[in-house]
Amino acid sequence: GGRPARREAGFTGPAPHVSGCTGESAKRIILLNSSSKDNATAFYGINQFSHLFPEEFKAIYLRSIPHKLPRYIKVPKGEEKPLPKKFDWRDKKVIAEVRNQQTCGGCWAFSVVGGIQSAYAIKGNNLEELSVQQVIDCSYTNYGCSGGSTVSALNWLNQTKVKLVRDSEYTFKAQTGLCHYFGHSDFGVSIRGFAAYDFSGQEEEMMRMLVNWGPLAVTVDAVSWQDYLGGIIQYHCSSGRANHAVLITGFDRTGSIPYWIVQNSWGPTWGIDGYVRVKIGGNVCGIADTVSSVFV
Repeated sequence: GGRPARREAGFTGPAPHVSGCTGESAKRIILLNSSSKDNATAFYGINQFSHLFPEEFKAIYLRSIPHKLPRYIKVPKGEEKPLPKKFDWRDKKVIAEVRNQQTCGGCWAFSVVGGIQSAYAIKGNNLEELSVQQVIDCSYTNYGCSGGSTVSALNWLNQTKVKLVRDSEYTFKAQTGLCHYFGHSDFGVSIRGFAAYDFSGQEEEMMRMLVNWGPLAVTVDAVSWQDYLGGIIQYHCSSGRANHAVLITGFDRTGSIPYWIVQNSWGPTWGIDGYVRVKIGGNVCGIADTVSSVFV
């Protein structure tokens, strides 16, 4: 599942040879760039997705299923250290390279596995590239390359204590396959537990969670990300429906607009070397609605 049905599946619009980067995407890009009031804001243009119609882009790449979560309740713990102005787990060498989900709608699995790899490395282990394909094939509560939820993937990992093997042992095929089981002797990383909350209106606490616990797997509305080139996303994120899962690795509050540093799974040529910046505060793109952190 999850392979794009070119044109047959009721996609309307001009014939394929005209769809290119002609009128459609040019109009869309002009509109996206029109609210730029300062030079820090996001800018949009032609990238590897611009030739797709928005409906196609959503159908192929935006397959995360939203999950309602309890609101985060802060438990006062005495004196809290002030938050740093700038923090990025990449500086600690615990974030793996940006991956490419290709036409597989498995963003939910990339996001969760990214979090597990980092949590494992933060504990002093080697930074391992773990298998996303294993999660796509074996997480029976989800739909493989046709979509899934970060929270149900974490639930599955937590209940079964499945050991994720290395990516080199169970490589990414960009389509849903049969689940392979591995004997107990193999190397593998299982999770001890996870926390998942709705942090809307509490992005400061979310920063604390990131610093204390590690990178955060989050879901976002990424409709406007189709044409993103760089800068900080502050507008255009209002479809109000989470449809994509990513990993927050850090934040930066040193400039005029504070932003989250977010790793995507659309390859290193997309955005800022595979990353996107999203303004902190105001729950831009719904980034604070479904936030999870994992313990290994």
